[in-house]
Amino acid sequence: MKLRSVDNTIVALIGIWFIIAPWIAGYSDDKGALWTSVIVGAVQLIVSLWAFSSSGWGSWQNWISLLAGVWFIVFPFVYTVESNVMWSSIILGAVTVLLNLFTLSAKDS
Repeated sequence: MKLRSVDNTIVALIGIWFIIAPWIAGYSDDKGALWTSVIVGAVQLIVSLWAFSSSGWGSWQNWISLLAGVWFIVFPFVYTVESNVMWSSIILGAVTVLLNLFTLSAKDS
């Protein structure tokens, strides 16, 4: 298994987390935060699975996933969420950004 496959798998799992997080972390009562988390998490999941066959700076799927990671870093500052939600969003968003940067910088082989 290539490193980019591992990276994309981890990013896809993070996308699944953001889809289910509103109910697990307890912010499903905030409709804006709920739907933003579900939609952007689903986009992250789909494009990271789609990105299994691509890498390099021309991989638009990884760019979209990277932007989703940036959004999840900003997310807790846009919506009022508890401290644990804030830190999990920032940390997992940063992991998403870093893994996508690694995948973007990888050479196609």
